[in-house]
Amino acid sequence: MERTPFGTTRDGRAVDKIILDNGTLRCSLLTYGATLRGLVAQGKRGPVDTVLGFDHMEDYEAQDKFMGAVVGRYANRIAGGRFTLDGRSYTLACNDGENHLHGGPMGFFSKVWEAEPWGECGVTFSCESGDMEEGYPGWIKASVTYCLEGGALRLLYRAVTDRTTICNLTNHAYFNLNGHSAGGAMDQLLTLCASRYTPVGPGSIPTGEIAPVEGTPMDFHCPTAIGARIDRPFRQLELCSGYDHNWVVDGEPGTLRLAAVLEGVESGIRMEVETTLPGIQFYAGNYMAGCPAGKIGAKCGRRDAVCLETQFFPDTPNRPEFPQCVLRPGEVWEHETVFRF
Repeated sequence: MERTPFGTTRDGRAVDKIILDNGTLRCSLLTYGATLRGLVAQGKRGPVDTVLGFDHMEDYEAQDKFMGAVVGRYANRIAGGRFTLDGRSYTLACNDGENHLHGGPMGFFSKVWEAEPWGECGVTFSCESGDMEEGYPGWIKASVTYCLEGGALRLLYRAVTDRTTICNLTNHAYFNLNGHSAGGAMDQLLTLCASRYTPVGPGSIPTGEIAPVEGTPMDFHCPTAIGARIDRPFRQLELCSGYDHNWVVDGEPGTLRLAAVLEGVESGIRMEVETTLPGIQFYAGNYMAGCPAGKIGAKCGRRDAVCLETQFFPDTPNRPEFPQCVLRPGEVWEHETVFRF
């Protein structure tokens, strides 16, 4: 593990860059947001950095796309910034129109995490969030371990609390398997191991329905170019300016299983996503415009990369019909996601 200074936040917190390299994959991480800044895999013409990121600390603070960060305490949206838990109502900051998104304006993505070596080629990031921070009940300690094992990057999430709360952690990396500076990502081939998804209404809040993908542009059972159907006149795509939805991963939640496969046509790189979580948010980068320039000045524009965020479903605290993400004292929130190349 190689650790060097990366910069300083506006309020004076020192941020480090950490490099993991096992000879097959090379991973660049930041203590700011426990961020995945780069991930180099071998393509048919040589090494390819498959993850978008920035060269300067000020760009991470300037952007609002959660670039590569671990987001929480609750990833994705909570309708109206409100939920009820054990009969008590809680109000959260609304940072996505009328809704709460990715833990709020000062969520886990903006924390400087502690970092310690883990195993032969890994690092564990940890942070704490106080009782009622961003409106959430209970102190919580969260950690995410990044480790390289052969051709896989494994993420191990863990959280504990002293008061009943909700927890939903994910990584918000932007992938372009043809390279972080390759431009448009719509020719990448995507497979989703999901027979169902959760349709949304205005504001990208789930309606509560769990709908079949068959016969719709949401069906990615077979490898399909992301851009092939993204602009079709289908109401769900119109609501989100393209794909930005939660798919219900086939198989038993809590077991590590295949959720998605992404393939870069130019690079020949194939990435499998495995998870123990019940859902995966596929986001096609519809709102990436306005990002600062990326690494080595690369453009970070609309649909130049995609996200595959393993998760509990959006707005779960307000949807008792969805798998629940309540964390109670004495319990451990543990989940795993693997990016396998």
